[in-house]
Amino acid sequence: MGVVTPLGVGVADTWSALCAGRNGIQRIQAFDPEPYGSQMAGEVREFDPSDYIERKQISRTARFTQFALAATTEAMDQSGLVIDDSNRDEVGVIVGSGIGGLKVTEEATHTLADKGPRRLSPFTVPMILADIAAGEIAMRFGASGPNFALVSACASGAHSIGEASEIIRRGDALACICGGSEASITPLAIGAFSSMRALSQRNDDPEHASRPFDAGRDGFVIAEASGILVLEEYEHARHRDAVILAELLGYGASADAYHLTAPEPTGRGARRAMQRALDKAGATADQVDYVNAHGTSTQMNDAAETAAIREVLGARARQIPVSSTKSMTGHSLGAAGAIETVFSIMAIVDGRVPPTINYETPDPDCDLDYVTEGARLVRPKLVLNNSFGFGGHNACLAVGAASSS
Repeated sequence: MGVVTPLGVGVADTWSALCAGRNGIQRIQAFDPEPYGSQMAGEVREFDPSDYIERKQISRTARFTQFALAATTEAMDQSGLVIDDSNRDEVGVIVGSGIGGLKVTEEATHTLADKGPRRLSPFTVPMILADIAAGEIAMRFGASGPNFALVSACASGAHSIGEASEIIRRGDALACICGGSEASITPLAIGAFSSMRALSQRNDDPEHASRPFDAGRDGFVIAEASGILVLEEYEHARHRDAVILAELLGYGASADAYHLTAPEPTGRGARRAMQRALDKAGATADQVDYVNAHGTSTQMNDAAETAAIREVLGARARQIPVSSTKSMTGHSLGAAGAIETVFSIMAIVDGRVPPTINYETPDPDCDLDYVTEGARLVRPKLVLNNSFGFGGHNACLAVGAASSS
């Protein structure tokens, strides 16, 4: 696994920060945010692209792709998977993004308006494309199996991991590099999300702005990040003595078919995705030990997701720890489901579940155990990871402890 997040570059640093309840949200530094309704974000500030990309290529590579290459480098190093002529056709790359190279689009638009079409870079189009991270990763690591991007807004990363697992299950690959990447802290994104009143406007207190499930929540805080996993067919991994961190047991996907941006209020679509993930895993609600919630800190999402969790887990719903790591990372859109899958796996590996910070005032519609007192020793064996996106896209991944056999 590999991550780039507002809490650190690398799984170890990010996980340590999460369990410590550290917040990665601050006032925006990428540009002057003063005119905007929301002026804060989860920015990645300790990142040097030259650590992963040749200097001459940096200006030809969109930031979200740079993040993806960095996270993939960590994941591949950890995996020990060697890609060569003997197996390259059996290794796929499925990496999603909700928006892709939005900053490149903005800059190109200004160049076109100010200097004319002849001054546009010939690299503009490939940098913009949401699929380019998958393409760049394949070229960097020599993976020539199935290769594409999934775009389902804030569910993109989770859908990419789920679909990668299906590619492996049906025999079209032995391994997939999969996940999501996003770098959308730009004037257009902040302005547009602010205009639809999706973002928190708690500008005088950025560190407490992302407050999932709290009665005082007023919107999400946008972030940038990348999360990449090396997913592998089980027997193939065992044969090469790979260190197996966890198993992807089930994947569920559904649509609300309800509204462009609002979740279906009863959580009907989310509930179907969660139940399908459990069914695919051959598991029951009684076996769930932890839920890494989508938990965006918006009024509608948090209430609908809580309702879905209650419905799926039944009588045990209030006994199961549920936390939203977006309270610390912010909401990284198409990367969120991927980094949160990494967090779900780390909860299994480390025997701890991260907290939901900034929870101060209970909401009667959000009445579960949100792990508000700090990281908790749980030792989960089965985790559900929820991801939902604008357009009514829902994904749930059921992740389990690695088998001893």
